[in-house]
Amino acid sequence: MGPLEGITIIELAGIGPGPFCAMMLADMGADVIRVDRAGAVRGGDPDSPPTDTLTRNRRSIGIDLKNPDGVETVLKMVETADGLIEGFRPGVTERMGIGPDDCAARNPKLVYGRMTGWGQEGPYSLAAGHDINYIALAGALEPIGRAGGPPVPPLNLVGDFGGGGMYLAFGMVCGLLEAQRSGQGQVVDAAMVDGAASLMNMFWAMKAAGLWQPERGTNLLDTGAHFYDVYECADGQYISIGSIEPQFYAELLELSGLGEADDLPAQMDRAQWPAMKQRVAELFKTRTRAEWCEIMEHSDVCFAPVLTMEEATEHPHNVARSTFVEHHGLTQAAPAPRFSRTSPELTRPAPHTGQHTDEILAQFGFDDDDIAKLHQTGAVA
Repeated sequence: MGPLEGITIIELAGIGPGPFCAMMLADMGADVIRVDRAGAVRGGDPDSPPTDTLTRNRRSIGIDLKNPDGVETVLKMVETADGLIEGFRPGVTERMGIGPDDCAARNPKLVYGRMTGWGQEGPYSLAAGHDINYIALAGALEPIGRAGGPPVPPLNLVGDFGGGGMYLAFGMVCGLLEAQRSGQGQVVDAAMVDGAASLMNMFWAMKAAGLWQPERGTNLLDTGAHFYDVYECADGQYISIGSIEPQFYAELLELSGLGEADDLPAQMDRAQWPAMKQRVAELFKTRTRAEWCEIMEHSDVCFAPVLTMEEATEHPHNVARSTFVEHHGLTQAAPAPRFSRTSPELTRPAPHTGQHTDEILAQFGFDDDDIAKLHQTGAVA
């Protein structure tokens, strides 16, 4: 009963940001149908689903997109779908015969989402790449890291998922809303380099205001400040501190025992940050993480322990909110965000490739004879 119930999306199977976008849409209640390669169909026990939680909440159909009958099958599905998402290099779906123009000819209201690293045009558009490359070109990788050290890739959260999958999901929902008013579909060009650049807008604003220095690890939010960083404790575990506002910083001084504000350098005196950071680091090493939690949790220090993935699932706050759930034996993050009335939920585990082929074909109006012929020609599996 999620907010996108009644919306049908065709997902041309890919990796990373495309499936993440499809997961977000499916988590919100959309009927997302994953078109997997027919040649990848190997069967599998439905009671033992795959572990790829990015493909949860949807069904899979196996189609040979090099077979004319397979292409025609996708186009027939497009006729009654609301949207389609694909993550191939520019021009690939056009060569397959399922590009934006091909699909619009069958369904003018279709919203066609395209997920790439570099975008549909530009000097890099046809080159291979990965998250690390896209955020590098966007100017999002260079500032991340400590003073005197190299840039540190933030997993593949900024490009693939933040600047990629989430932006495509947002673009698809925007396109679907607009299509309801205009009756016309359009192409959504979601490029990870664009999305990562967009995520950096606050830092462009800080730079323009003279609040962001080019040296890595010397700024307010990049570990330059002693009151916004992670610190090692006596037991080798870590805590996080984000005491930016004066009232929060005052509470940090009080609860940590660092000292009185009048006896310390001004909080925003950048010249004193390195010395203060050393002082704070030495202080936090005098107690274990659990001891600092006892002192600072539930305060206004802006504090949290740095948890492992496993620890995060067991923390009382996450448990109280059911932030993590177990579905078909797999621990995973619950759908987000939350809604007061149309509550998203996990309804399906990740599908085996092609697991729902005949069921999906029947849904789109193929009769038993049609389905049998498609199997005979190898168009579906």
